[in-house]
Amino acid sequence: MTAVFSQGGWLMWPIFIASLVAMGIVIERLWVLRRGSLMPSDIRDSCESVAQSSTAEIDIIAQRGMLGEVFAIALRQGSERSVREEALRQQGQRVAHYLERNLEMLGVIGTVAPLIGLLGTVIGMIDVFGALMLYGAGDASVLAGGIGQALITTASGLVVAIPAIVAHRLLLRRVKALLVELESCCDRFLAASPAQLTRNVARAA
Repeated sequence: MTAVFSQGGWLMWPIFIASLVAMGIVIERLWVLRRGSLMPSDIRDSCESVAQSSTAEIDIIAQRGMLGEVFAIALRQGSERSVREEALRQQGQRVAHYLERNLEMLGVIGTVAPLIGLLGTVIGMIDVFGALMLYGAGDASVLAGGIGQALITTASGLVVAIPAIVAHRLLLRRVKALLVELESCCDRFLAASPAQLTRNVARAA
């Protein structure tokens, strides 16, 4: 492996570093995007009752994952629906930014890694043609170095890029699913807010 790495030339180093960064991002995002830690079932399944929580319960709710933090911030704004809705909107933007963090970098790695490999191919072919001009095509060993560098860097760039692109797409899909579920929970929370219940009672009377 070391011999193959060294034969690929200095461009193997940025490809190797990109692979480490991509792996770190994937592991970190998989840990962060756990549904149970973001939206525990006891909060997710009881949005209506959470909307009617007392002041004394807010600190407890805030400790129940990111969804609990979002609801706690809305509860601290009072019982008026429009105020809570604005608080939830602002917190939703914050949550979306948090969930998507580093995914853009993962997409960049998936795009740039094969380009680095292509650059290695071009440099390798330049060496090949330089050797042809100096020594001719009679000795294949003279050409092997440039051809080897061209193939190794291209293959390495693709090996890094393909998993990075797949992981990027899957993680983005995961984020979108979580945001849809979060939005659904917030809608249920708003529908069951005390102010909304008061209006419903007044209409029934």
